[in-house]
Amino acid sequence: MPRLITLVIALAGAMAFLLLGLPLPFLFGPMTACLIAALAGVQLRGMGQISVASRTILGVAVGAAITPDLLRAIPGMAATVAIVPIYLAVIAAIGIPFFTRLCKFDLPTAYYASMPGGLQDMIVFGEEAGANVRSLSLIHATRVMIIATVAPLLLVRFMDVSLTNPIGAPAADLPLSEMLIMTAAALLGWKIGERMGLFGASILGPMIATAALSLAGLLHHRPPAEAILTAQFFIGMGIGINYTGITPKELRHDVASAVAFVLILAALAAMVTQFIGYFGLAPRLEAFLAFAPGGQAEMTVLAIIAGADLGFVVLHHILRIVLVITGAPVLARLVLGPAKPDK
Repeated sequence: MPRLITLVIALAGAMAFLLLGLPLPFLFGPMTACLIAALAGVQLRGMGQISVASRTILGVAVGAAITPDLLRAIPGMAATVAIVPIYLAVIAAIGIPFFTRLCKFDLPTAYYASMPGGLQDMIVFGEEAGANVRSLSLIHATRVMIIATVAPLLLVRFMDVSLTNPIGAPAADLPLSEMLIMTAAALLGWKIGERMGLFGASILGPMIATAALSLAGLLHHRPPAEAILTAQFFIGMGIGINYTGITPKELRHDVASAVAFVLILAALAAMVTQFIGYFGLAPRLEAFLAFAPGGQAEMTVLAIIAGADLGFVVLHHILRIVLVITGAPVLARLVLGPAKPDK
């Protein structure tokens, strides 16, 4: 029953945004409706594997954008790619003292709260280090929600981006053979990636499989528009339901701390964007989306509708996630000391 209620609320949100002509109705509608319902005390529940499966659509969309032309352009991205680890080091240097000294979180929670990695990965690593899992969940959910909400507004207001780029051709206009190939790449890439222990397997597995097919000349289209809208719907729903069961104390402390930290991250992202644009290392649109500290799935959707260079944006986000995923446990041992054995 909670899942049915959640689905009805999310659909109502999407329809309301659509009828009111509001931007990104299939992303912001479910997100807003589920957020309001969660804050009102409604017990919401995610769609489980259905939500995870929807992310494979974005992996296929990214993989289809990996073409021989993109591979030839990668050496030209070296300068901006080199900025990513420096950017992450600055975020950690600011974030850890911010969460420990100003927000009074314990050190393990502060460490993983400041890392701009995937929500689930940071929760898993944080739990192993003795962090407060609920606080981590709220902090990272708030980061993703705010970036996903504010980034489109900034693009429209300051970069004159219309956000009307076609997200894909209708399914009726795509070859059936290619849609079948994309479906197989999505499912096999996801499940094989999971079996291999690949982080973010639901996105990266299909992305790798589809990229191979694209480079081999077997795919020439992105997933149909209907599929990408479905992915937006479940992503929006997933962000909103993270606030289920939130208490006034968590709202005042955890969420307020996250909002303040997002303002810091936004300032850092703006400075990096200006630096890259000033020296002509990349267009400002691509730089902004590549360094915005949002979730990989959300930034992929935004890059598609903004008409940005999808390969450029996703390459930088993948590098950020890889560095955080692989580096966080190692650095955590230096900062926090060895993990305490389970009792």
